[in-house]
Formats: sequence, C-alpha cells, structure tokens
Amino acid sequence: MATRPVPVRTILATIGLVLATYVVIALVVQARRVLIWAVIALFLAVSLHPAVEALQRRVPRCRRSVATLLVFLATAAVVGAVIALFVIPLAEEAGRFAGRLPAMINDARAGRGPVGDLLERTHALRFVQRHQARIGAFATGLGTPALHFVRSAATTVAGALTIFVLAYLMVLEGPKAIDRSLSLVDEAPAARIRRVGAACARTVNGYLTGNLLISVICGLLTYVVLLVSGVPFAGLLALFVAVTDLIPLVGATIGAVVASAVAFVHSLPAGIGAVVFFVVYQQAENHLLQPVILSRTVRLNPLTVLLAILIATEVAGILGALLAIPVTGIIQVVLADIWAHRGGRRLQLPMRAGNRPGNGDRSDADA
Repeated sequence: MATRPVPVRTILATIGLVLATYVVIALVVQARRVLIWAVIALFLAVSLHPAVEALQRRVPRCRRSVATLLVFLATAAVVGAVIALFVIPLAEEAGRFAGRLPAMINDARAGRGPVGDLLERTHALRFVQRHQARIGAFATGLGTPALHFVRSAATTVAGALTIFVLAYLMVLEGPKAIDRSLSLVDEAPAARIRRVGAACARTVNGYLTGNLLISVICGLLTYVVLLVSGVPFAGLLALFVAVTDLIPLVGATIGAVVASAVAFVHSLPAGIGAVVFFVVYQQAENHLLQPVILSRTVRLNPLTVLLAILIATEVAGILGALLAIPVTGIIQVVLADIWAHRGGRRLQLPMRAGNRPGNGDRSDADA
C-alpha cells in the first residue's frame, strides 16, 4: 500500500514550530536574570497587594496610585530601618576595631587575648610564619575576586531597585490588566479564573508568612543562646541570622557561620555551644519547623513540603528552593479546581479569619 507524501504545509509548520521553540528557549536563557527578577517582583507584588486593598477599603477616597505609593514607601522604610540596624552598629564597631587593631595584633603575636589564645591553640600563628610567602602571593591575587565582588554588589543593587519598581507597577496596573484580559472570555470562565487566582495568591502569602515566622523563631532562639553564652552584640547577630534565614538553601548556613565565628572569638566554649546549637536547630528547622508551619500556612502536607523542597533544590538550586513551596501550592490549587470542576462542584477557598459560613469572599460567590 503506497504511503501518502507528507504535505509541504505540514513540513513547514513543523520546522517553524521547532525554530520558534528554539528561539523561545534561547530568549529565556539570555534573559534568565530579568526573568528571575520578574518572578521575585511578582512574589513581592502578591504579598503587598492585600495591604493596598485594605488601605483602599479603610480610606474609600484614596486612589489606588496613592495607596500603592504609601504601601511601598512604608515597605521601603521598614527595609531601610532593618538595614540601618546593621549599618550604624557596624560602622561604630568598625571605628572601635580600627583603634584597637594594633593592640590586638600585638596580643595575637604574643599569644594573649581571645584571638591570641585561639591562634596559639590551633597553631595558626606558626602556620602563618612558615608560609608567609604563599599567603602574600594569595593576598596579591585577591584583586580580581574583589573586583568581581564589587561588580556583583552593583548588580545586586540594580536588581533590587528593578524588582521594587516592577513590583510597584504590578500592584498598580495588575488589576486593570487582569480585568481587561478576563473581559475577553465569558463570565463563567472569568469567575473561575478569579477564584483560582485568589487561591493561588493566598498560597503565596501563606508561604511568605510562614517563612517570616520561621525566621523570627530562628532569630529569637539565636539571641537567647548568644546572650546566655555572653557573646557581645547578641541582638545584632541574632537579627543578622534571622534575615539570612529568609534566604533559601544557604541563608541559614551563612548566618550560622558568622555567629559561630564571633562566638569563637569571644571564647572557645561559646563557639562550641553556638556550633552545636546551629547544627541541632537547622536539623529541626528543615525537618520539623518548615514542614509543620508551611503545611499550615500553605495548606500542604508536611511530607509534600519536604519532598518539594528537596526536589526543587536538586533541580534548580536556590531559585528552586525559593519557588518550591508556592509553586507546589499553586499546582495543588489548580489540580483541586480541575477535580472539582469535573465533579460539577466549585473550588472552595479557605475562609479568612473572621469570615462565617455563608459570608465568604466575593470570589467564592461567583458562579
């Protein structure tokens, strides 16, 4: 039986589809940094959108542009205050450290003081004396990494400003864009999309709330441990650990290393105690706090939370760890909506605190 020749139209369509896929993948690879910024800005916009809506409800005459500006200015003020809590004490301590540095170097060479005692016990001073030439060559070669660090810092600042502006525009213009897009479809599908979108937004907000709660717990416990150990600047170190704990995958380790190093400089028992605390706490956070708290705020099973974090971290690193839980929650919401729609039911959104049965959100009432 003779086979029919493949139409030229089908061949051209297949080639065009392959080329279009290649172009899209190439664009994603080239613009991955901007796409990451956009995703982070979307998270920030989703988290600040309820505050803008609440401000408009409390002040009916307040325009959305004014409400958005006020909320973002308040957010910038909070971030600035947190940064000031680090910068001002660090600047003061840097001045004190510069004044005490010559005496500390003399004490270290003589084996006196906490630094000298630590160097004497670890035989680090002898190592430095024996390998002065290599250490000098290594220090000379630090110019290029330092230049890369400065460039990375400039890129980070530019990224933070870009994310802030993108999030502002998303909150300001997002509702209009969504309304215009949904006006192109029928009323029933539009109402369904709004319900699913509201549930996905609550999932993201739940993740951010749970992550902040975990960081607060980490900061408080760190403060107690450092304060009991007599480590100086326990409050500042605890705040640093809490902020870095917000960073997925590596943040907790960075905070633990810095706090433990300061504790070791203070005294050997304090350093050992800090290391033991952070090892135990990080295990408890990864296998207990995160699954339990995030399962309540994001409404995911603790096992699902843990598996999502592990798989996403293995696949996409830090970004995967950042997006694992909210993306899993969004997938759960979409699958629940599909399952409910096939059964002729409607997706039931979790009720907010204070909502009574029968007085649900507006999106719940939409048909």
